[in-house]
Amino acid sequence: MIPITTFAGKKIAVFGLGASGLVSAGALLAGGADVIAFDDDTASIAKASAGGIPTADLRQADLSKIAALVLAPGVPLTHPTPHWVVQLARKANVEVIGDVELFCRERRHHAPGAPFVAITGTNGKSTTTALIAHLTASAGMDAQLGGNIGTAILSLAPPRPGRVHVIECSSYQINLAPSLDPSVGILINLSEDHLDRHGTMENYAAVKERLLSGVPDDGTAIIGVDDEWCEKIAACLAQAGKRVVQISVRRKLKDGLYVESGRILRVHGGQSSLIAELSGIGSLRGLHNAQNAACAAAAALALGLEPAAIQAGLRSFPGLAHRMEEVGRRGTVLFVNDSKATNADSAAQALACFHDIFWIAGGRPKTGGIESLRSFFPRIRKAYLIGEAADQFAATLADMVSHETSGTLDKALAAAARDAATSSAREPVVLLSPACASFDQYRNFEVRGDAFRALVQALPGLLKK
Repeated sequence: MIPITTFAGKKIAVFGLGASGLVSAGALLAGGADVIAFDDDTASIAKASAGGIPTADLRQADLSKIAALVLAPGVPLTHPTPHWVVQLARKANVEVIGDVELFCRERRHHAPGAPFVAITGTNGKSTTTALIAHLTASAGMDAQLGGNIGTAILSLAPPRPGRVHVIECSSYQINLAPSLDPSVGILINLSEDHLDRHGTMENYAAVKERLLSGVPDDGTAIIGVDDEWCEKIAACLAQAGKRVVQISVRRKLKDGLYVESGRILRVHGGQSSLIAELSGIGSLRGLHNAQNAACAAAAALALGLEPAAIQAGLRSFPGLAHRMEEVGRRGTVLFVNDSKATNADSAAQALACFHDIFWIAGGRPKTGGIESLRSFFPRIRKAYLIGEAADQFAATLADMVSHETSGTLDKALAAAARDAATSSAREPVVLLSPACASFDQYRNFEVRGDAFRALVQALPGLLKK
C-alpha cells in the first residue's frame, strides 16, 4: 500500500466504496488523514465499517471542513448529471479528485524522479499496460502494474527511484486527476466511446489529451496517429513543445515508430533501425496488437531498454485474459475469448484476425451498433446474437450474414460449436467478441469472459491451451 501522507492531519471524504475506494480510504488513514467515507450502497458502507474505515452520511456532513472529496471513478462527475455528492462538494468549494491524483501528489512529494508510465486510449489500454510492465520486469526492473487494469493504484508499492509504476488510466480516472504528470504518457487511439459520461466526442478527446499534456518537458509523450483525433492532438502537443513520439501501423513516418511487414521500426533524423519482430508471436496477433506493441516498445525505449531486451520481452508476453484469449481447440475449431471487445472498434480488431468466423455478439449496445463492421461481414460464416442488442444486430446483418438469435451465451456457444465442427471451413473459429457492454446479463466483461471460458472448457474433447 502507498500511505498518502500529503493529506496528513486533514479531513478527507471518500465516496464510492468498491475496491479502489476501500484502498483509497485505507491509504489515507495510513498516511494520517482524518477520513469519512460513504456510498449509496448500504452493504458497501457496512463492509467499510467492518474494515475499520470511519463512515457517515455525507449529506449530513459539514463539507466546508473537508479538504478534498476522493471520488470513485465509476461515480458520475459531469454527465449525464453530476452525482449528488459531487454537487454538494462543488457547492462547498471542495476539490473532487481520485486515487490516481493521490498517487501523483505522493510521488511528487517523496520521489519526483521515479519513473511513471500512464497509458490511455479507447482500445488496447490493458494489453499495452500489461505489455509495458512485462517488458520492464523481463529486463530486471521493479515494475508495479495497476490502475484501470484491475489493481488499485494505491495498493501498489510506493514510488521510489528505479521502481517504475505502469498505470492504465480510464477517462474517468484522468478526469479526477488534475495534476496527472507521468514521465511517459501514452495515448494509443481514440474513437467514440463513453459519451454517456462525457457528453460529446470533443469532451472525451479533451480528457484523454490531458494525460499527455501533463507530461513534463523532460518526459515523453507517445501517441498513435492512425486516427484523426490523435493526429490532431499530436500536432498540438508538438506545437506546444512536448517531446512527442508518434506511432503508426498504417504508414511510414518521418519520425517515430511504425510497423511494416511485422517489424517495429524506429526512424529519426532520416535513419531507420529495427526495434523488434512481431511475426510468430501469437499473443500479439493482429494490427491492433501491432499498435499496442509499438506503443509499448516506444515506452520501453524511453525507459532505457535496448531493442534486444524489448524483442525478448515481446516473445515471452503471455497475453491477457478476455482479449483474444485462445481458450482451447476441439478438432480443427479454435475457441477465442474476446469478451473485452465492448464496442465495435474493438470487435473489428478481432474480426480482422480470422476468416471463417462463427461469431457470438451482443449485449448492451453502444452508439452505432455494428454498422462500422460491414467490411468484415464476408469473414463471418454465421453470427449468434445475445442480449439486448440481438434485434438491432439482426437488422444490421439482415441477409448479408447468416445469423440466429440465441439470447444467452450458453445457447450461442452450443450452436456455434456445433456449426463450426460440421462446417467445411479449414480453420473455423468460434469467437466471442460482443461489440457491446455486458451489463444487460453480466456484471462486467470479465464475468462474461469467465462464463464463456467455463462453457468452452466443459465441451467434450476440448484440447485446452
